[in-house]
Amino acid sequence: MEEQIEKVEAVAIDETSSTEEGTSANGAQKKHSRVNHQGKEKRQREPRQQRQPKLYEEDVISIGRVTKVTKGGRHFRFSAVVVVGDRKGKVGLGTGKANEVPDAIKKATQAATKNVVSVSLVDNRTIPHEATGVEGASKVMLKPAAKGTGVKAGGPVRKVLEMAGVKDILSKSQGSNTKINMAYATLKALKSQKNIEEVARLRGKKVEDLI
Repeated sequence: MEEQIEKVEAVAIDETSSTEEGTSANGAQKKHSRVNHQGKEKRQREPRQQRQPKLYEEDVISIGRVTKVTKGGRHFRFSAVVVVGDRKGKVGLGTGKANEVPDAIKKATQAATKNVVSVSLVDNRTIPHEATGVEGASKVMLKPAAKGTGVKAGGPVRKVLEMAGVKDILSKSQGSNTKINMAYATLKALKSQKNIEEVARLRGKKVEDLI
């Protein structure tokens, strides 16, 4: 009987010692992992390079989707039309296609940034004269307006005008209302604008002679 008790006590002592060793090992492992975690946090806290501010604002005019049905299933592809501008007389349009919407918008933005043009404005608020832009079956007429009129336009025409920095203007859309064609027609009408200084230079006269 006493021998059995001694054996049980010996087993209990062995289990206790093994438990303590396991606990100490686990504690060391946790401490090591904590150190590694802290080291990882330190590496993540390194100063990041600051992103350069964007030169132009961007706005999505339209997003189209094309579905291709194949033997393996349906495959989607997206197209995007984006207008960019600084709201101070510079505006550009671009299109992009990709398998995902963000990639299509990114491509369209890059294309629009490369095609930025300068627009002549009067007092940084309206256009110098009436003009009409035609693209495909779309036709957009722009007309200067008095101060406080606002942008009397809608859809893609309004987005292009706002990105160009126009604050007072009247517009009329005629023909097809396809968004991409309306946007490009508006851009053509803006590109055709010439202020009095440019007209005088083209005619070889002084500004006073034209007033």
